[in-house]
Amino acid sequence: MQAELTYAAYLRLDDLLKLQEPRTAGEDADLATVLSEQFFIVSHQTCELWLKQILGDLAAVEGNFLTMTTADLERSVDLLYRASELLRLLHEQLMALERLPLEDFAHFRQYLGSASGAQSSQSHQLERVLGNARQPGSLFLAFRTGLDRMGADLEEIVGAGVEAGSLHRVIEGMLRVGNGYFQWKIGHVGLVTKMIGEQRGTAGTSGAAHLMDRATMPFTELHELRGKVHERRQKQISQ
Repeated sequence: MQAELTYAAYLRLDDLLKLQEPRTAGEDADLATVLSEQFFIVSHQTCELWLKQILGDLAAVEGNFLTMTTADLERSVDLLYRASELLRLLHEQLMALERLPLEDFAHFRQYLGSASGAQSSQSHQLERVLGNARQPGSLFLAFRTGLDRMGADLEEIVGAGVEAGSLHRVIEGMLRVGNGYFQWKIGHVGLVTKMIGEQRGTAGTSGAAHLMDRATMPFTELHELRGKVHERRQKQISQ
């Protein structure tokens, strides 16, 4: 007879809670310092878990753009709004990291070696999915391809606003994701600047300057089209 599944077994808590191994714990450091390093580890592990979910949700949205049915578009709206909320959580997690005492971080930073968030493969993957101010990512390209297959014009859809129905809600969802992503990146710049000032990052990057260079807003074309709509409507009001 199969044993009843428990909460701990389902979540594999025994394994999960063993994955935090502060290196300061083995050198008779003050307990507060050890707990600060554990806090740092938990924060970054949690970030990677949320990135896994965000990437999965956005991959599902890209898949839905292959069909562009009303049902798939509405499902994509749900997924995009969820991804935007998770990006908000990542931003708030950075705000929590501001409670990391500077002296504790300075103490355990030596143990990080060349390890750095700049090496996060999932973070780089999310950059490729969302794109930046210089080039579109795979999510927007998939949306464009879906519209072309339908024979739909993006500028007309943006101009139609709520009258575009599901397509309008998808665009709103993508813009929410883009804004959430930008806020998360800017928050990271602020945190790093507060903690290490102008020092170089642990992986040899330029630190805050490196992060600022990568903190660009996705979906440039959507913003430009929205700007045109805003300008046209201002002119209509003034006439």
